Amino acid sequence: MAHAIERPPNRKGKPRYTGMFKDIRGRWRSAGTYSTERQALMEAQRAELAVEAGRIGDPQRGKQPFAEYVEQCWLPNHVMELSTRQSYTYLLNRYVLPEFGPIQIAQIMPSTVREWIAALQARGVRPPTIKQCKVILDAVLATAFNDQITYLHAGKGVKTPPVAKKPRRIITAAQFDAIYGALPDDMSRLLVETDIESGLRWGELTELRVKDLDQATGMLTVARVVVRLTSAFHPEGRRFLVKHYPKDKEWRQLKLPTHLVAKLAVFIQNHALSPDDLLFRYEPPVEASRRVLPEELPAPETLGWTEPNAAGRTYRHGTATAYGAGKCRCRHCRDAVAAYRAARRAAGKDSPRTRRIVKTDGHISGDWFRTAVWNKAVNSAGLGFHVTPHGLRHAHASWLLAGGADIQVVKERLGHGSITTTARYLGTLPGADDAALNALDAIRGPREFSTTLANGHSPVFSTLDAGSEKDAKIRELEAKLAKFKALLDE
Repeated sequence: MAHAIERPPNRKGKPRYTGMFKDIRGRWRSAGTYSTERQALMEAQRAELAVEAGRIGDPQRGKQPFAEYVEQCWLPNHVMELSTRQSYTYLLNRYVLPEFGPIQIAQIMPSTVREWIAALQARGVRPPTIKQCKVILDAVLATAFNDQITYLHAGKGVKTPPVAKKPRRIITAAQFDAIYGALPDDMSRLLVETDIESGLRWGELTELRVKDLDQATGMLTVARVVVRLTSAFHPEGRRFLVKHYPKDKEWRQLKLPTHLVAKLAVFIQNHALSPDDLLFRYEPPVEASRRVLPEELPAPETLGWTEPNAAGRTYRHGTATAYGAGKCRCRHCRDAVAAYRAARRAAGKDSPRTRRIVKTDGHISGDWFRTAVWNKAVNSAGLGFHVTPHGLRHAHASWLLAGGADIQVVKERLGHGSITTTARYLGTLPGADDAALNALDAIRGPREFSTTLANGHSPVFSTLDAGSEKDAKIRELEAKLAKFKALLDE
């Protein structure tokens, strides 16, 4: 209950009174010190009513540093996935806390946030990273605002640099076949074929177990996902964490083609896999991979000089000195170092390096698969552009929609939370605009390229002479035939 307490007299001998009230945690707080007991009691009662109405917290809490609130309150108690916590912690320590850490939360203003964004741009931080950092900052400030630590959401309304949305590059069936043929072994080929036929996320694909596949019906149940963490964020200090729910927080089922089910059944039988075994398991290499040296190394005198190092010195390419002192990592310098080390091993001066062991509990790391298997196959296929394993999920969605599958079925198959996400794959295959061009031909008629230059102008496209009514009907029939041919090609 609000009350006033008498304070020691001031210099003039007049008494002072402090109004006391209880905050939302039941602790006594001061509403200020006044010259009369009546005024102190009124202010204490007003503050107590405000607390009961939920309009005010403890003003002192807004004086705590931003870093203290994040590290002691927000991060430990905020509910989020462990993988999200890992990425948030990195971005907080790298970009957010160095700027806002020592500042009191109540002193963070929208102008402070704008200055921080401008500073990140000046440092060359990419717009997607700035946007993600702003999302984290907004989450912290929103929680502080809801907790009545601050009375202003400083990030609200502050804009970040625009992030250009690039069109998805979807591989065609022929391009996939080229990658598939360049894969090194049967297991990786079966893994990639399962990915393109199911559209699973990497964490869902590598956590599949034998029991998830009903070989009689071909139905595959997606019930778990595996994520890779650093040991500091894993509850048991491991590398892989299995979550017993997919990304959309609910199990889903999808049907696999008959030929793929048959391949998986043979694979399970040949490897004697039990129901709880991983369907695709990482197998360490028997021998350590070493750099393949050319039969004859070029003479360093013919290769030129490296860029100046920190001391301003340059070295000849194709030498071990250029690799060590010049920090050059070109192919010739790496070959020179590899040849030098091989010669020392052959002379018994050095022992061979021990084989590098990939730390895994059987799950296939996405980073390892991209580096050791996938990227090599993509380069061998010679596509002319880069595609990631996740691009197979995009291709699966695009192929289904281009083939006439119902968009709702595709949504459920991929586990999208919204049909808007699935709709982004409409018309993403190469040649999807052909129907639009054919429709334009039907209105304008065929056009030809004029090579005649008139009045110094560049070559122009001209519409053919309309001619008679008979010619118009012929053009209309030709447009219909072109449209029908485009449909057959699709």
